[in-house]
Amino acid sequence: MSILAREYQFSFHSYFIYAKSWQSAEANSELAPIILMHDSLGSVALWRDFPAYLAAQTKRIVYAYDRIGFGQSSVNDQSLALDFVMTEATHGFKAVLDYFDLKHFIVLGHSVGGGMSAAIAAEYPQCCKALVTIAAQYEVEERTLAGIRAAKQTFQQAGQIERLAKYHPDKAQWVLDAWTETWLAPAFKDWNLREVLPQVECPSLVIHGEQDEYGTLAQPQQIFAGVKGAAELQILSGLYHMPHKEQPEQVLTLISEFLAGIA
Repeated sequence: MSILAREYQFSFHSYFIYAKSWQSAEANSELAPIILMHDSLGSVALWRDFPAYLAAQTKRIVYAYDRIGFGQSSVNDQSLALDFVMTEATHGFKAVLDYFDLKHFIVLGHSVGGGMSAAIAAEYPQCCKALVTIAAQYEVEERTLAGIRAAKQTFQQAGQIERLAKYHPDKAQWVLDAWTETWLAPAFKDWNLREVLPQVECPSLVIHGEQDEYGTLAQPQQIFAGVKGAAELQILSGLYHMPHKEQPEQVLTLISEFLAGIA
C-alpha cells in the first residue's frame, strides 16, 4: 500500500490546530475527500492505520484533525460548553475547511465525533456529500452514563492517565474530564440530535456494534430514522464501541461500498 501522508499546523483564533492527510497513488482528486472526527478521548494518532486504509480503499484523500484541547492541537484553557457537539461545525471544523479550501466533503465520525458529523452535515447541506457515523450517540442513555462511570473508575488506576498522555501531551487530565464530567453533568442529560437530524439531506451510513457498551441499539436506529436523506443502517454482530478497530476490514468494506456511487 503506497500512501502519501502529510502533517499540517495552522492557526484558529488564538489556538493552533494539528491535522494530517493521507492520499494513495490512485487517489481521484475529483472525488469528495473524507474528513474524520475523533471520539471523546481520541486524536489523529489514535485513528492509527485506519485513515491510510480508508484512503487506499476509497481512492479519496482523507483528512483528520485534533480538536482544540486534544492530541497535538493547542491546550484548551476552558471547560467544554454544553453545546460543544453542535458548535464544532462552525469552529474547528470550519477552520479545517478554510485551510484546505474544501468546497465539498464527506464527514465520518466515531462516537461523539459521529454526533458532531451529523451536526456538520446539517450545517453544510450543499457541501456535505455523505455522512458516516460509527458508534455515534443520538442522546444520553443510562447505558452511556454507566459506561462512562466505569471508564472513569478505570482511569483512577495506576498508569492509566499516563497512557492517555502519550496521545495528549500535557492535556490528558483535561481530555478525560472533558469527556466524563461533561457527559455526567445533570445539565447535559437532555442533550440529543433531535433538532439536527431532519436537516441532514445527504446519504447517511450508520454503523453500530451490537454490543456497544456506550449505547443501546436505539441510538443508531434513531439516527437512521431521523435523517432526512437516504440512509443505511448496519448493526455489526458481536462488536462493541470500536468497530473500525475490532473488525477494520468489515467496516472499510461497508464504507467503500456505500461511497462507491458518491462523487
